Formats: sequence, C-alpha cells, structure tokens
Amino acid sequence: MSTLDLSRWQFGLTTVYHFLFVPITIGMVLLVAILQTIWTKTGDEKFLRLTKFFGKIFLINFAMGVVTGIVQEFQFGMNWSDYSRFVGDIFGAPLAMEGLLAFFFESTFIGLWIFGWGRLSKKIHLATIWVTTLGVWLSAYFILAANSFMQHPVGFDINEVKNRAELVDIGAVLTNIVALNQFPHTITASIMMAGAVLVGVSAYHLKRGQYLSSMKTSLKLGLWTVLAGGLGTLISGDGLGLAMVKTQPMKMAAAEALYNTSKNASFSIFTLGTPDGHSELFSIRIPNLLSFLSTHTLDGQVEGLNDLQAQYVTAYGPGNYMPIIWLTYWAFRWMIGLGALAMLIAVIGLWITRKGNVNLKKWQWNTAIWMVPLPLLAISVGWMFTEMGRQPWIVFGLMKTADGVSPGVSASDVLISLIVFTLLYGVLAVVEFKLLMKAVKAGPNDDLIAETADVDKLTVAY
Repeated sequence: MSTLDLSRWQFGLTTVYHFLFVPITIGMVLLVAILQTIWTKTGDEKFLRLTKFFGKIFLINFAMGVVTGIVQEFQFGMNWSDYSRFVGDIFGAPLAMEGLLAFFFESTFIGLWIFGWGRLSKKIHLATIWVTTLGVWLSAYFILAANSFMQHPVGFDINEVKNRAELVDIGAVLTNIVALNQFPHTITASIMMAGAVLVGVSAYHLKRGQYLSSMKTSLKLGLWTVLAGGLGTLISGDGLGLAMVKTQPMKMAAAEALYNTSKNASFSIFTLGTPDGHSELFSIRIPNLLSFLSTHTLDGQVEGLNDLQAQYVTAYGPGNYMPIIWLTYWAFRWMIGLGALAMLIAVIGLWITRKGNVNLKKWQWNTAIWMVPLPLLAISVGWMFTEMGRQPWIVFGLMKTADGVSPGVSASDVLISLIVFTLLYGVLAVVEFKLLMKAVKAGPNDDLIAETADVDKLTVAY
C-alpha cells in the first residue's frame, strides 16, 4: 500500500476510535446537568445518586476522548503536512480557538465540578456543570467549523506567490452553512447516544432487581432522551441534507447511486447492482422521496453522478471525481436504519414500561442493553459517509487528498505508526471497557452520598 493509502487508514482509525467517546461526552454532560438541577431543586437524594453515578461515566469518557483527540491532531503535521501548509491558515484557526478557548474553558469548570462537591454552594456548584456543558458544546462547534471548511471552503483567498490559502474572513468560516447544520445534527445525535447509555445501564440493574427507584427514573429519562434526540437528529439531518445538496451535490448523488440527472427521483431502501455499480438489477424504492429530501419538492431535479463528473472535469481538469459509490450508498442507509431502530426500541420501551412496570422478561432487558451501541454505530457510519462522500477531495474543490499527504514520510513509517496506534488503542479500549463496567456495576449506591457527606463534614471542620 502507498503512503497515501496508509495515511488515510491511520487517520480513519484514529478518528473513528476518538469519536467513540465524543458523542457520549457531548450528550452525557447535558443529562448530568439536568439530573443535578432536579436534585438541587427537589433535594431528592435519588437524583444526587444518579448525578454522581452518570457523572463518573461522563468523566471516564471525557478523559479518554482527550487522550485520543491529541493523537488525532498531531497527524496533520506528521501525515498531512502538505495539506497543513496549504490550508493551515484557515483550518487551524477554529482548532486553535477550540484549544485555547473552549477546551481550557470546559477543563477548568470540570475541575471545579469534580472538587467542588461540598465546597461550593449547591447553586454555584450546579452552575459549574452547566458552564461545562457550554464549553463541551462550544468545543464541538469549533471542531465542526474546521471540518466544514473541508466540506465547503469559505473565508479565504489564494496567495499565488506562496501557493497557499490564507484566511480573510473568520466570520465566514465560523458561520459556514455546513457547520450551522452539522452542529445541531451532531448534538442531537449525541444526546440520543447518551440516552441509550442511560437505558442500557438502567436495564442492566433492573434485570437484576437492583436500585429499583433510581434505575426506574433513569430508564424513563433515557427512553425519552433517545426518542427526543432521534427526532432532533431527523429534523437537523434534513437541514444538513439540503446544505449538502447545495455545497456537495456529488455526495447526495452517491448516497443514492444516482448516475443520471433526474426529476421525480425515487429513494431506494435496498438495491442490488452489477459489480461495477453502474447498473441496477433489483431495488425497493419510495417514489419521489430523493427529490423531496434534496429539494423539498416531489418533482425536484437531482443532479446525477455522470453529469456532475462531466462538470468537474471541465472545472478541475481530467480525473475521476466520484467517491466509492457502494460505500457511500450503504453508509447513508446504515446511518438512517440504525438510528431508526434505536428510536423504535425506545418507543416500545416507553409503552411496555408505562405506569412504572419493570416486570419484563430477560430478553426484553437484553434488548434494551444491546440498544446502547446502535446510535453510536449510526453516528460512526454517518461520519464515514460524510468523509468518504467528499473524496477524492481533502478540501472540496480546492485540494485533492492525494496532494495533501506528507512528501517526506515513507509508507513503512506510516505502517509502523499505524500498527503501534492500533495496538495502543486496543489496550486503551480494554482499559476503557473495564473502567466503565466497574462504574456501571457499582451502581448509584449509598457510597456516593457518603462521599458527598464526608466532604461536607470536612468543609465544616475547616
């Protein structure tokens, strides 16, 4: 394999692995803030237990996300130096804002939240977790703004002398139409993911008849969160789809494997085609749905792959500008299907547990437990669709992926680091899983309340 191929594999590995922790962190910090708010207002110790219990899960994921995120950013200099030289002036700006502003902001208030139990008043301490939530979400926005520049480059001029893109309008970068639509889509999907964690953890304990009062509450909150987050993801996904049609029509055409421009375009639920993907053998279709998703009209025109390919050859020169069609096609469907399945389980769960019923069969609890990875898988394949659908561009219409790789790095160098990262991340995965399972199995027990009470006594003594 070439340096380019290995560098793409390495960045894909580190990115997908890193993003296993991100949505749980983004969504869980909000749920922890909500639980602590209820405790602060009601004084009900059940919500204090739940706050500290799920707060521990949030902190484990936050720590692991920080470690893996640092490695990911280093690759821009190690593996993609030509890319960094060409667009680093623009791409680096929101990343710098994330690191210097949002990350330090959230880290500071996470520290205050961790060590502030019993040392700060209830309301001040509650404020620290809400400010942490703001910092986490602000951090997500800056990172998405950087990624959105790769999808739809704005706010720059080309310096012909230095042969690089230079930032001229940071406002345009931060208000990129892709970022404005990608952010709510990411946040709502993350909230859905955090709700699934609540459902799975609650089901684990309720299946064993443990912590019934606390777990019944967190189960209900989790089911409603999955449903609300799923609906929000669908609505925000519609806006993102329209932005994608406007800025990257090739990606939408690849999502349907639509080769010829068409009006009244249908959407295929399932398709079988020839090995080269150019001919359809069998499909199950919903009439006019692709036109509606792309234009919000039933007879709207959707540009096809062949027509767009011809346009891009004229604009950018000879070459193949189509992404891997089968991967883009199926990633789009798996994203939708897995998310919809999680929502369906949540609806059924709300129905069968109505009026506080938790006398369920073992397989029903197991279904709830195994629902946990569904939103995470949907998010992961959604990002694969986003990034693979942009190919062959590393910055759409501006720089090809093949032109961004580091010229001084050999294939063997990348292969060695890829093997090391894979082994290291495998070890970290085991550590993460064991830490999470230890925290989950401990449950929202009275020791959590005792810890807070001990801190209160210590504060009084001082």
